[in-house]
Amino acid sequence: MPVRFLKNASELADVSMESPLPVQVTNAKPVPADTLLVATTSVDTTANRDLLGSTATELPTLDGCMQYRKLVWLAHRASNTAINYTIRARATDLAGTPLGSGWQTLASGTFAADAANPNWVRLDIPATGDGYYDQYRIEVSVASGTVALTSKIVGVR
Repeated sequence: MPVRFLKNASELADVSMESPLPVQVTNAKPVPADTLLVATTSVDTTANRDLLGSTATELPTLDGCMQYRKLVWLAHRASNTAINYTIRARATDLAGTPLGSGWQTLASGTFAADAANPNWVRLDIPATGDGYYDQYRIEVSVASGTVALTSKIVGVR
């Protein structure tokens, strides 16, 4: 027995490839997201190096992020090498000047070598709750050697 639907006020139609069942999405809200950064970093043992390659600790990696409740960091490393990271954040005034010197550390850890997913990593910033910080600084390093890390950071409203 075929499935039928009311095509218009007086016509019944069978569901088929040519005449699919109509669907209307209700109460769906798209989650807007923006790509904020795409960068390849040569990660080495240098302390305080951010994703842009800067070692100036007062410079942000990302600026103007207040509209985003969360950032998603997606990355691919050229080899299955453990990469240490530190994520810092701070608020600014209306002119974009930091409210104070230094940073609040949100997270630090290691993208460990992983046989199941050897080169891909993902991290939500912050891991729980909402962010809404104006500036972020994302620092990376390795214990020895050098590895290329290609990152994409997406801001989620």
